[in-house]
Amino acid sequence: MVDLLIVGGGVLGAFHAYHALELGLSVALLERHAEPRGASVRNFGQIVPSGLAPGRWREYGIESTRLYREIQARADISVRPGGSLYLASDDGEATLLTEMHQIDAGEGYRSQLLSKREVLERYPAVRPEYARAGLLYPDEITVEPRVMVARLLALLQERGLEYRPQRLVTEIAGGPTGVALRDARGDSYRAAKAIVCTGTDFATLYPELFAASDIEVVKLQMMETVPQPGLTLASSILSGLTIRRSEAFAACPSHASVTTTHPAPELQAWGIHLLFKQGADGNVVVGDSHEYRRVAEQDTLGFEVRADLEALILAEARRILNLPSWELARRWYGVYSQRPSGDLYCKEVEPNVHIVTAIGGKGMTASAGFARHHLARLFNREASA
Repeated sequence: MVDLLIVGGGVLGAFHAYHALELGLSVALLERHAEPRGASVRNFGQIVPSGLAPGRWREYGIESTRLYREIQARADISVRPGGSLYLASDDGEATLLTEMHQIDAGEGYRSQLLSKREVLERYPAVRPEYARAGLLYPDEITVEPRVMVARLLALLQERGLEYRPQRLVTEIAGGPTGVALRDARGDSYRAAKAIVCTGTDFATLYPELFAASDIEVVKLQMMETVPQPGLTLASSILSGLTIRRSEAFAACPSHASVTTTHPAPELQAWGIHLLFKQGADGNVVVGDSHEYRRVAEQDTLGFEVRADLEALILAEARRILNLPSWELARRWYGVYSQRPSGDLYCKEVEPNVHIVTAIGGKGMTASAGFARHHLARLFNREASA
């Protein structure tokens, strides 16, 4: 019997475990695979509060960034500084950068406007014909997702987490006195409360509940180049299409007028916008695209990495950056879930059984901060700063 049993070892599950241990609770975490394999390890690893709308979620992102740095000071979980740079490719996008900079000042979030000359001086890989202006968030960070999640789980085990990989939970029942679970091996577990963070695995537990929800599933493609000799991208880079698409920039007064038309309809049709992050070994991660389905239709997304989408992404990437080599070392797709309303799915579905999923593209950036407040509410504790 433990205080809290968590199902799912991705970033949401891991940070719920982290905060539960901070509260002095006994915690067990069951992960269906040998190690997490979902969206938590198939993303860019950009921790970008700047991409979240000003308000609650941006605050979660800022809190998460602080937490990543605090953990990194104690143990290497792959956190690296460098900031995030938004690149405007035309006057409309440059206007949005100026307006967002003003919003940042009002919110007390540090950003810095860069002229075209300043962008090219600091980021020589950026093509001069693309860059019109830049907005730099110097305090933002990156992680290596596959490394970070595994190292965080290892650190939590040192602090008392009971971690059980390769345990697919097949049955769960909640009641006023606690929760009972059973895994595919037939082993049983009991806890005062359970949190289910199983990402897009909607078929195993509560399939009818999810089928009736407003959750949608998103498939995205990304790729990674070979290491780039002599190239240093000082920051993560987010393109003009990202500015147009980001929920944060929707708060700008000129957003509606700037985004009335799209500069590349063939990219818009696949939800393509360009992000770049250089890894610790010199590789550059490039992406991505977005395909959407309702939960009941997610199997129609297929399992292919589509060559036509990859070609569209790379063609746009070459317009933005001049890399020494565009040879690809790896390509993959990720699948995450979200709610069109923009918030996550967080619900007590049985007494003491809480589902937390569909956090969308906010997961790596905001999960750590969100999980602290969520745990505090569940266990009637105050979320200390």
